[in-house]
Amino acid sequence: MRKHKRKPRLCLVSSSGGHWEQLQKLQPLIDKYDGFLVTEKTQFPENAKYFMRQTDLKDKFMIPKMLLNSFKAIGIWIKERPDFVITTGTMVAFPFYILAVIFHKKIVYIETFGRANMPTVAGKKMEKHTDLFIVQWKTQVKHYKKAVYGGCLY
Repeated sequence: MRKHKRKPRLCLVSSSGGHWEQLQKLQPLIDKYDGFLVTEKTQFPENAKYFMRQTDLKDKFMIPKMLLNSFKAIGIWIKERPDFVITTGTMVAFPFYILAVIFHKKIVYIETFGRANMPTVAGKKMEKHTDLFIVQWKTQVKHYKKAVYGGCLY
């Protein structure tokens, strides 16, 4: 007797703004497979299922916000049980990246379109454990060991 194999569960997560615009271009993956979107809570309405606190490295409350986001990410992880984490970065994606590493799930990182000639901090940090590291500019390939050129999402 053959076991019913479920479709892969996708977690698409990114910060707001340009990262979010790029990630939304992957909506067909959610339509084809089973998945959900996570982004930061901002004043703009978004179609994500889950919202995290917005923060960045220069935010004086970054550490408490990251702790809150990490606990929320654990709750989402337990509820959704993703097989893949797909992200365009940045801070909001980090707790999901850590959970994917801990639970040996696949990680796809898509480097931002906004950086054609230099690496990002998020890209450098997340590259180590990614299963697929995609850059949107041919000029970005030289900055990363695992990068493959995938073209732009726009």
